[in-house]
Amino acid sequence: MSTKLSEQISERYAGAFLDLGKSQSLVDQLGEDATLILAVLAQTPEFLGFLQSPVLKAEVKKSALVAAFKDKVHPFTLNFLQILVDRRRIFYMDAILQRYLDLLREYRKITLAEVTSAAALTPAQEQSIRERVIKMTGSSNVELNIKVDPRLLGGMIVRVGDKVIDASLKGQLRKLALQLT
Repeated sequence: MSTKLSEQISERYAGAFLDLGKSQSLVDQLGEDATLILAVLAQTPEFLGFLQSPVLKAEVKKSALVAAFKDKVHPFTLNFLQILVDRRRIFYMDAILQRYLDLLREYRKITLAEVTSAAALTPAQEQSIRERVIKMTGSSNVELNIKVDPRLLGGMIVRVGDKVIDASLKGQLRKLALQLT
């Protein structure tokens, strides 16, 4: 499938899901549901493969969704997933839910900062990063997505949209090597 088609489908369905959330005052609940479902898909990719199988009937897929998420997500979310099955859009479920979270951040004026650090960050370090990103972007709030990568040797890399701040030891060594050559 083309990336452009995937983006169009994701945008359309995520936008509709956000509109539903707004009309029912459930945007945050639906966001929590999307986060939970994406976490399940990340932990068990075979479940998404099962749902995307062209061999299985829609009723089997819908039953699996109900069994997996009935008591864990809002009924609107479960109904939305079943609509994706009916419309043969379940293949895009992860992209749609990720796009929903992006739209929710825009709606709530929250900036996403992806932080990759060499070691786990302390709460004070996290707060410092939040404050610097707020100054840099002018947003009202910052959501941190933190990953630990010991290959950085020390320091961290912060990505906010298109901007990348490389304050890692590995990055500094790379810069030094380029200057010396």
